[in-house]
Amino acid sequence: MRDWWVDWTSDEFQIVFWSAKRAMKEAADATYRQHGVREGQQFILMCLWYEDGLTPGEIARRLGLATPTVTKATTRMEASGLVERRPHPRDARLVCVHLTQRGHELRGTLAAAMRDLSERALRSFTPTERQEFIRFLSGLYHNLTTPTLEPESPAANRDLEQ
Repeated sequence: MRDWWVDWTSDEFQIVFWSAKRAMKEAADATYRQHGVREGQQFILMCLWYEDGLTPGEIARRLGLATPTVTKATTRMEASGLVERRPHPRDARLVCVHLTQRGHELRGTLAAAMRDLSERALRSFTPTERQEFIRFLSGLYHNLTTPTLEPESPAANRDLEQ
């Protein structure tokens, strides 16, 4: 019987990627909490800085998230004084999410915090390596989100040969 931990840890990519992802999340969380923002909420704020008054569904589509995820996050953000929900002007079933004054005021502060966090994460990379790393991560995202055709089974190939 094989040792499951040896099998699991033999995939160096997944171990290193998971560790880096966790470290980035923890650093982001610590950075944004200093400003009363939970990690992940900065992306909702970015959407609203670009176009205030979006519905949770519109925010979700722009960020590639589920609408209930955005609804839950905006509920927390409303309790923190970052956003407020108002009735949709044409559809009584919907609400629009608007920045509060505090949400507007955080724009410059959070933009600087995001740049500092990126700089910290990439500080050992040259400018060329940074561009390559971003390209590699984009490729990884594409590989995992683009449907691929399943390879044909050997049995299907034998059926064709007969």
